[in-house]
Amino acid sequence: MSRIPLAEPETLPPYLRKMHDEARPDDWSTRNCARAFAAHPDLLEQYLGFYYPYHSNDGVEGKLDPRLKELVRLRIATLNGCKSCKAARLAPGKVTEHEAIVGVDQRDKGPFSAQERAAIELAEAMALTHHDIDDDAFRRAKEHFSDAELLELMMMAGQYIGLGRMLAILQLETVTCPI
Repeated sequence: MSRIPLAEPETLPPYLRKMHDEARPDDWSTRNCARAFAAHPDLLEQYLGFYYPYHSNDGVEGKLDPRLKELVRLRIATLNGCKSCKAARLAPGKVTEHEAIVGVDQRDKGPFSAQERAAIELAEAMALTHHDIDDDAFRRAKEHFSDAELLELMMMAGQYIGLGRMLAILQLETVTCPI
């Protein structure tokens, strides 16, 4: 059961109602997220106004390829145990279904570039052992990324980690999960 009351769809403010109503019929996670944020709708709208454009480089000058960010997002979803995030496809034309389901969780076996592997490795460390990221680990990351790219990578990975964990804490996945 959700730890925050889920507003009835007909009571949602316009942005959340649109989000709810335009979700795919099987996308219970988006619908429940829209319902949960009825308590603070501006927060979600403004947050997603940052998140989505930077994830996809849509209208912003992102330093990293959206494919790389999607690979990192999907790996974080696995580490967070977020089934909703793992099932979402925010860059379907850039990441194959096999890469999304299995590949990111076996980065050394997947068809990834050295930069993609380094991004997934850094994201894993941020999610699991961030206090253990020492100068050597950071130097290895800098072999593949400029300072600007590293900042974007870590900012986006932090978003993925935090949002997935927040959704898990709220138990939005268990509200009406059909599985």
